[in-house]
Amino acid sequence: MEVMTHSSSFLLPNPSADNGPSLTYALLLLNRRLPRFTPLLWKHAQLRICADGGANRLYDELPLFFADEDALAVRKRYKPDVIIGDMDSIREELLGFYKNAGTKVVDASHDQDTTDLHKCVSYIQDLPILKNQNICILVAGALGGRFDHEIGNINVLCRFPSMRIILLSDDCLIQLLPCGHHHEIHIQSTVEGPHCGLIPIGGPSERSTTTGLQWNLTDAEMRFGGLISTSNIVKGDIVTVQSDADLLWTISLRKGW
Repeated sequence: MEVMTHSSSFLLPNPSADNGPSLTYALLLLNRRLPRFTPLLWKHAQLRICADGGANRLYDELPLFFADEDALAVRKRYKPDVIIGDMDSIREELLGFYKNAGTKVVDASHDQDTTDLHKCVSYIQDLPILKNQNICILVAGALGGRFDHEIGNINVLCRFPSMRIILLSDDCLIQLLPCGHHHEIHIQSTVEGPHCGLIPIGGPSERSTTTGLQWNLTDAEMRFGGLISTSNIVKGDIVTVQSDADLLWTISLRKGW
């Protein structure tokens, strides 16, 4: 069975491969409060995209991370490569500001069947320059707020199971562990943990097995209405997961780093 390696080293000043593939990061900003580590994610990303109203957040909130600097200078330095979405949330004056700064704008208002996050992921998936690269999409502001938005973002993980997509907030991250792989999760204990969870999504898991947790699973059945692994604790540097169904992995992010 193929081993799939995961790491949150993008939350460190210098990301490492952790014996896994070298990754190319794309950062997506949604229309929620920017996590405190947004400038770090921006630094690591090779592609930066705002999903519609995410541009409002970038313009309004990013200068707050640099209180000693001129706000306009910060806004010019942190301009997205692309803005994608329905264009029903971004303020008109900001659309003009970023267009004049060289940002590409993709108006996808003709498609009302998918979310702005879905549109952004599709755009990245179809970029020819990224075809042969190992892409990891970091989605800032993906959790919290309206529950239907949050579930819509989780649904995008299931719509693109072959892509590495990580949903982020100040408090935690969520990613999909697709079945058919032996997953090795390298824990960055300075920035994440110890609380974690494994949640079957899309259907029950008849057999799930883990190592590296305080309460490990051994061929355990998990389903909504039955057992799901919440409030578990990471105990080692590496957590392994193997399941016959897709699982969501979530882990808390530490405060004060």
